[in-house]
Amino acid sequence: MTVSYVQIPKDLSGVKSRVLLNLTKRQLVCFSLGLVTGLPLFFLLRGITGAGTAALVMILVMLPFFLTGLYEKNGMGLERIAGNIVNVKIRRPAERRYAVRNFYESLTGGGN
Repeated sequence: MTVSYVQIPKDLSGVKSRVLLNLTKRQLVCFSLGLVTGLPLFFLLRGITGAGTAALVMILVMLPFFLTGLYEKNGMGLERIAGNIVNVKIRRPAERRYAVRNFYESLTGGGN
C-alpha cells in the first residue's frame, strides 16, 4: 500500500481556483480574447502576405493578451501594474513642490 503526500500551503490567499484546462478565469478570458483577435487576422493576412508573415503578425497581436493573462506580481495583474506606471510617470508630476506659508512672518509684518 502506497501513501501519497500532498503539500498544502499555509497561506491560502495565493491559491487561485482553476476553471477549465487548469486555467483561472482571468487566464481563460485573456487567452480567449487573444484567439478572437489573432486567428481572424491570420486568415485575413495569409492570402495577402503569406503564411509566415501572417503567423508573425498573429503572434505579435496575441502576445499582449497572453502576457496580461499570465503575468502577476505582488497580487496585481499586468494591467494594474501598467496603470500604476502610467500614473507615476505621466499623470502625476515627478517633482512635487513643497510650499510653506510662514504665519510668524505674516504676524510680524515682514521677514528680514
